[in-house]
Amino acid sequence: MEPMSSDTGAPRPRLFSGMQPTQDSLHIGNYLGALVNWVCMQEEFEAIYCVVDMHAITVDVEPELLRARTRATAAQYLAGGVDPAQSAVFVQSHVAEHAELTWILSCLTGYGEAGRMTQFKDKSTKTGAEGSNVGLFTYPILMAADILLYDAAKVPVGEDQRQHLELTRNLAQRFNARYGPTLVVPEPHIVKDTAKIQDLAHPSAKMSKSAPAGALTLLDDPKVLRKRIMSAVTDTGREITFDEEAKPGVANLLRIYSALDGRDIPTLEADYQGRGYGDLKKDLVEVVLAVATPYREKTMAYLNDPAELDRILADGADRVRPIARATLDRVYERVGFLAARR
Repeated sequence: MEPMSSDTGAPRPRLFSGMQPTQDSLHIGNYLGALVNWVCMQEEFEAIYCVVDMHAITVDVEPELLRARTRATAAQYLAGGVDPAQSAVFVQSHVAEHAELTWILSCLTGYGEAGRMTQFKDKSTKTGAEGSNVGLFTYPILMAADILLYDAAKVPVGEDQRQHLELTRNLAQRFNARYGPTLVVPEPHIVKDTAKIQDLAHPSAKMSKSAPAGALTLLDDPKVLRKRIMSAVTDTGREITFDEEAKPGVANLLRIYSALDGRDIPTLEADYQGRGYGDLKKDLVEVVLAVATPYREKTMAYLNDPAELDRILADGADRVRPIARATLDRVYERVGFLAARR
């Protein structure tokens, strides 16, 4: 995968991102917070988008379910507008270099440093020490390998991933200090004006795939989406105003509406002056379905042709594997491994 050029002829910076195949469908928060931005970013960057299936086995999952969800996640990347002719789309486990670089980086990571990662602390607190595995503990190191393999200059990150990206940067700098310039130190790519989408049932919490009752999952039946929107938690009173503290439920609905419809929130507030929450919810149903229906149809078209979907994923892996191999070869030479005959 040669560096692609911009309209000015200059090589475009490389960008890496991925999602776990942990549910059957992405939700509206994934769509607005990541996928919509990925589509825009492929115009500006040499984009590499991965289905990070190796991350998904830090919890128990049935093999056939993981395979189905991996295909479904990739299909949704494409249905959302990621162009496989423009961006590389592939499955993490198809490029063995991810696991190989993880081992090298593990040997540069302090035990206490890994233990301070907030996601590990949060998840291990819920499951207890006996319920946690080493994969969950080293998850951020695999994430660092994902990024550093591809000399990614930019990584789009949300607030919950900032600490992991900082570890990635620290490991790259540590390796370069010990062995000489080898790894690109990535910078965060902060997407401006990304809608913060909260749980419909608990608007104080972020919408999550692990809490489907409060999520708008895009592949759900329209009747399910309608029911979830109409039963979304609102607030006391009738006035439709954007007030995150006093009216977090209404504020969340307005954010979703604005992000999908394109009208800004002050305009929506004016449009709904004198109207009630029921009016807002009914109209939001139509706005959501206008996006979800074609998205679901495109996703199902890819899933109904698994041979073509697998071809796209194989092509993506073939395009990125030489980049990953070249990075790993540099790393192996630097650390003193004997060169393998090929």
